[in-house]
Amino acid sequence: MFLKRLGQSNGNLCGHNCPQVLELSDGNFAVVGLDITEEALKEMPPGPGVGPKEKVVKIPRQVIIAARAELPAA
Repeated sequence: MFLKRLGQSNGNLCGHNCPQVLELSDGNFAVVGLDITEEALKEMPPGPGVGPKEKVVKIPRQVIIAARAELPAA
């Protein structure tokens, strides 16, 4: 399922070495972050929605920046 973790180690921000970006074997990506769904739904801009099986997660900027170099361009 998981091929690799993208970006450098981000320390122990929440007690379990997360948040992080993971590459999946099917070519997609998964993210581990803090669940902010409840508060985000109150402030969600028009357009995006959150499906019944979806959560809004907060990923620190440095995690995305660290993973960016390993993300494919297409």
